[in-house]
This record gives sequence, structure tokens and C-alpha cells, in this order.
Amino acid sequence: MRKRQNDILLSLWRSLGMGLLLLASSLHAQVWDSLCIDRYRIGTTDVGTLRAEVNALAFFQNNEYSSKVMKGYTLPGAWLQPKLTCNPISKIRLEVGAHLMLFDGANRYPNYAYHDIATWKGNQYQHGIHALPYLRAQADFRHLSIVLGDIYGAQNHQLVLPLYNPEQNLSADPEMGFQLLLDRPRIHLDLWLNWQSYIFDLDTHQEAFTVGTNATLLWNRDKSRPLQWETPVGMLIQHRGGEQDVTNLGVQTLCNGSVGLRMTYRPRATSRLNQLRAEANALGSWQQSGNLWPFTTGFALHTALSATLLRGLHAELGYVAVPRQYANLFGSPFFGTISLKNPGLTFRGMHTAYATLGYSYLFTPQYRLGAQFDLYDCNSKGMSALTFGFGLYLRVCPSFRLTRKRS
Repeated sequence: MRKRQNDILLSLWRSLGMGLLLLASSLHAQVWDSLCIDRYRIGTTDVGTLRAEVNALAFFQNNEYSSKVMKGYTLPGAWLQPKLTCNPISKIRLEVGAHLMLFDGANRYPNYAYHDIATWKGNQYQHGIHALPYLRAQADFRHLSIVLGDIYGAQNHQLVLPLYNPEQNLSADPEMGFQLLLDRPRIHLDLWLNWQSYIFDLDTHQEAFTVGTNATLLWNRDKSRPLQWETPVGMLIQHRGGEQDVTNLGVQTLCNGSVGLRMTYRPRATSRLNQLRAEANALGSWQQSGNLWPFTTGFALHTALSATLLRGLHAELGYVAVPRQYANLFGSPFFGTISLKNPGLTFRGMHTAYATLGYSYLFTPQYRLGAQFDLYDCNSKGMSALTFGFGLYLRVCPSFRLTRKRS
């Protein structure tokens, strides 16, 4: 009897996920947006002032995954970015500091980013704490920002959910390289190069970098209207190998892309509903060279419907359908057909319905608290799994003026 009740509940949940495909879809997780998006335009109030800033995120993420797709794991820890910032003139900002990562109970760390396949990473290790230098130089023009060094990465790219797993805001190294940010009335463009692995002569790992772009076309020039229509277009290309490569892995180039339609409704008057959003995306994967993925091309559809309430409560229902095969570079493995739990295992199609319930609380713009619960229902031929994860996060970013503003 109990098994029959569980089967009925699972059937209802899957029917709801399928129904979302007809509604339209995806929202960037609002909790992650409130915690991890940074304002990038240079202000004019601190010209000639030296500031000390502390940018930190403490977290406890517990993923109780029980499926053939991915192993469960826990991320308890924090990252910290202490830095000095200065605007010598109104259009230039310089930042220097460090990025420090600590997982509770860990005493040894890889030398490179954690969020990708390990074969191209260096063989050195850091002890006690994972530490990297932090350097950023930024120049602003009327509509354009140019960033060199540590760029505005991770959640700031605003990629659609299947292309980027927001959990990487916790564990991934800062992105370093070059970035262009363009803001016009009809378009927002983010174009970047993230150099993930630099090599010297005779190094025993591969050079690796990712080129990405995310453009949002804005159909309503008047942003005060309650109903807004947008078209998000994203692309990620990761290249590994080069002339200095002495490994036997060969050149590898992996690509992901997305195009969609997004509708956002914000009521004019103050009400319990702050925002309602729906979005639909078509996704593609392509292995231009190499053999890291077991197939060359893939395709998927992503839909979701979400609501944000005035008091910081966020709810989202979504659905990802992979008719045959699909792989992603930085997205959740639940949205693809390659198993990270059993190397070499692939699935013949994947249908994943998910639900997210989150809460974000703003003490001040410098202190923010967030919590989120995620539920996944994954189904493929010969595999069915209902699994979940939850987390608690605290973002702190105070700023202290060290010198007086020049008169």
C-alpha cells in the first residue's frame, strides 16, 4: 500500500514537471542572485580614496544524492577575499588582495579549480588553505566596462541554469582573464575569457581556458513597465592543449550554447508578489575535438516557472528534457546524460523535473543570509531517482575607508 502511494506521488510530480514544459521556463536562482551578484559599474564618490574591503561567503551545503548520476557530498566551509581598492580617477578602479578557500576539516587542496575534469590540473598541492592572488584593473566608459585580471565571474554571468550550476559560487576559483561588459537600452552583453590553467615549458598538465558570452536582448525599452520580454543567448567554449603541451591528451575543444525567451512580470503596486518569471531555452553541446565526452553533439530543452515574494521567499519549478544525449561543461550533471558517479556510464535520454524553495534575507547591502532546498526527480531508461540537497549561506562584504578623499 505504501509503495503504491509513493508511486502515485511520483507520478503526480512527474506530470507537473511535464506540464511546465508547456508553460515556459527558467529563472536564475534568486537566492544565488541576492548572495553572489556584484555591482560592477564604478562609482564616482570614492575618487582618490583608498579602501579596505572584505568579501566573504560562509556556507554549509549538504547534497543527499542517491542515484547513478552523481555521488552525494557535503561542502562545509568559507571563502574570503581581503583586498585594497582605489579609484585614482572616476573611470578607473584598481583592486589587489587574495582569495582564500577553506573547507572545514581539509588540509590539502588541488592547485587549480575544482569544478572540472581532473586530468588537466596541475600535480602540485597547497596545504592548510587554498590561496590565490587577487588582482583586478577596470576601466569604465559610457556604456562599456573593460576588466583585466580577476573578472566578474560565476553568478555575475547570469547564464541559464543548465549551463551553470550555482553551487560553483561556493567552490570554484575566481575567474581570471579578460572581460567586456556592455549595457545599452536594448542589450546587455557579457563577453569574457577565463584562463584556467597556464603552463610553462615542460609542465605536465594542459593549458586550458574558457571563452564565454551571454547576451540578453531587451524587447521593452521602457523598463518601468510591469511586463518585460527578453531573449537570453549564451555560449561557452573550453579549449585545452596547445604548442607547449607535453601530455598525450591531445587538443580538446568543448562547447555549450543556449537560446531562449524570458518573460518577467513585476506588479506596479506593492504586493506580496514581487516577481513572476517564465522562460524557455533550447540547449546544445558540441565536442569539436578530443574525446572527453563519449558523443559529439547533444540537445536539451529547459523550462521553469518561478515566483519571488516580497519578504524574500523564492519558489521555482523546472523541467529539463534530453531526448537522446547532452553534456554540459559547468552545469549540474542532473541535466545531462553523463554519469559522474560511474565513469564511462551514459544514459539514453534524461528527463529531470526539479523544485527549488529558497529564502534570502538582507540585513544591509553588505550582509545577506540565504537558505535553499533543491529536489530533483531524474528519469532515464533503467534509472529513476528522487534526490535532494540543501544549504545555508552568509555573505559579508564590509568596506572601510583608509584615507580621506582628496579635495
